[in-house]
Amino acid sequence: MTDNDNELETPDGEEEAAAEAASEADADAEPEPEAEEPTAEAADETAEAAAEEEAEEEAGSPFDENVMPDDEADLLIPVEDYLGAGVHIGTQQKTEDMERFIHRVRDDGLYVLDVSQTDQRIRTAADFLANYAPEQILVTSSRQYGRFPAEKFAEAIGARARTGRFIPGTLTNPDYDGYIEPDVVVVTDPIGDSQAVKEAITVGIPVIAMCDSNNQLSNVDLVIPTNNKGRRALSVVYWLLANETLDRRGAEPGYALDDFEAGI
Repeated sequence: MTDNDNELETPDGEEEAAAEAASEADADAEPEPEAEEPTAEAADETAEAAAEEEAEEEAGSPFDENVMPDDEADLLIPVEDYLGAGVHIGTQQKTEDMERFIHRVRDDGLYVLDVSQTDQRIRTAADFLANYAPEQILVTSSRQYGRFPAEKFAEAIGARARTGRFIPGTLTNPDYDGYIEPDVVVVTDPIGDSQAVKEAITVGIPVIAMCDSNNQLSNVDLVIPTNNKGRRALSVVYWLLANETLDRRGAEPGYALDDFEAGI
């Protein structure tokens, strides 16, 4: 792994209901089963869930015409569909690693991701994933907002999914009943899925990650720049990645975007 995103070589709409947001924030707080008081981990997850909700509220209307340098780019879906899902909406923070994927900053301080790069990286990731046996691909999402799209992606391409809390030892402890040995890991957020990323690095398998403007890329091999805090954004990206992967395998993509949004 290197300190920056490496290209992998292949072997050949908008506001959520307050009640829903509150319940999902509660669902993200996962205290240890035997703890009598909330753990630090649970407090962190609750805080992150609140931050996710705030980020979606701050985003406002996603229809923002200036989202990529080339207005004539040939995209997998119309640019309006990316905008409608808020794929381009970053956070109010950016890392040096993610700077090259950012098109501009809005007046409200939110960074705008270049959707043409999102589109291209979905294709690149699909090229890579299509060379692996489906069951050797693992997708993870520890946060509530990404769980359904990640699970649907796994179902669509025949991969394995580990959503919710990633149990330590899943990739590194052969004595653990849930131990698996995938060849590649797809993570929804390198921050929320840090345990999965750490274990993938330990066992030496590549990491493909959905990355927002505030992510560090030191342990990521291939970045898909996207809003990874928005439910609809993740549904669109996982849907496209599933269909493109199936297409590379010579299979007929049989899933519609609605299939990836039904559970959100």
